[in-house]
Amino acid sequence: MTGQNMDNVVELHNKTPIWNDETQSYVLNFHGRVTQASVKNFQLVHDSDPEYIVMQFGRTADDIFTMDFRYPLCAFQAFAIALSSFDGKLACE
Repeated sequence: MTGQNMDNVVELHNKTPIWNDETQSYVLNFHGRVTQASVKNFQLVHDSDPEYIVMQFGRTADDIFTMDFRYPLCAFQAFAIALSSFDGKLACE
C-alpha cells in the first residue's frame, strides 16, 4: 500500500529537562506527582505545544511509580508506554 494517509498520526517527544543550579542536574516539573529521581522518569509532549504534557511517568518510592495521561492517549497506550520504560534500563540504577 503506497500513499497511506498519515494525517491522524501524532508524534510525541520526551520533554526537554531544564538545568537546575541548586541540584546540579537536569530536572522536569512533575507538579508534586513524582517524588524520587530516576532514569525512568519522563514526560511526553507534542511539538506544537510543549507545555501540554500528554503523559508523565515517574518514581514515587523504591518500587512504586505513578502514571498520568490524557488525550490523545488511551489507558492501554499509556500503560504500554510505561511498561516499555522498564526495558533496557535495569542496570542503570
